Amino acid sequence: MLELLKQEFVQNAFLAGTIVAIIAACMGYFVVLRSQTFASEALSDIGFAGATGALIFGFSSLIGMLIFSLISALGMGALGERIRGRDVEIGMVLSFALGLGALFLTVYTQTGSASANSSGLGILFGSILSVQRSDVMTTFICGIIILLLLTILYRPLLFSSIDPMVAQTRGVPVRFLSMAFLLMLSVTISISILVVGVLLIIALLIAPAATALRLTHRPGTSLTLAITLSLFITWGGLLLAFTGSFGHYLPVGFYIATLAALLYFSAVLVNRLGLVHVVRCEPIVPCCGDKEEHTAPLY
Repeated sequence: MLELLKQEFVQNAFLAGTIVAIIAACMGYFVVLRSQTFASEALSDIGFAGATGALIFGFSSLIGMLIFSLISALGMGALGERIRGRDVEIGMVLSFALGLGALFLTVYTQTGSASANSSGLGILFGSILSVQRSDVMTTFICGIIILLLLTILYRPLLFSSIDPMVAQTRGVPVRFLSMAFLLMLSVTISISILVVGVLLIIALLIAPAATALRLTHRPGTSLTLAITLSLFITWGGLLLAFTGSFGHYLPVGFYIATLAALLYFSAVLVNRLGLVHVVRCEPIVPCCGDKEEHTAPLY
């Protein structure tokens, strides 16, 4: 295994995977709180259209995903909290994006080259083994920016995610936070697709945070646990993919999705058996200058 770690493509995979695991866990925590899993799925499918379109024009698939998903996030963010009740509209955009991505992929694969086919599969199921050092640097820069923004917006974003109506009456800029969050989410999804692909993005974005919230609802503890679980899932998936299991070398995305599902359903079982006492409330101080504490349920 030590010899394997000396290979550059293995180092790139672990570096990119670690960055994505941390960012996806942090953003996934707020996605679960804000009930925007469907919107996340829509952004990933829109990113698929952007990635395949970029390949046709000779650009990096990551750049294409970023451009398409950022534009879509701006549109979703304009709806504010109304996005929670716009499943039909989001579903229509999602289906159109999938159709557009299928069109771009068909045009691209008509070249008949093996690289064209493998690129399309990489976008759908992840291509972390082909991540270049330039991709790692792009992922690192995007990750640092997202973490800085999350640190700055943490308290008002948490408040508006838990109780948007009360947050708005307290002067919290809910519409601005919704827009900013979706923009950060679009970037997170774009860089996460490098690891797990479009079809398995929910495994890394939602599962660690949802598992953590099954075990504890304290914000700090939940975030820490979500990051820990996300790193375990990603590193475990990479190790299993590189070393092989049952005599076969299976895709990284399969291992990541399987570990994520096992952890989540284990947490559900532990929760239902009452083996863990879940604290459901946490005092929150609004960020509008009011010193009075507001206690809100975290679920």
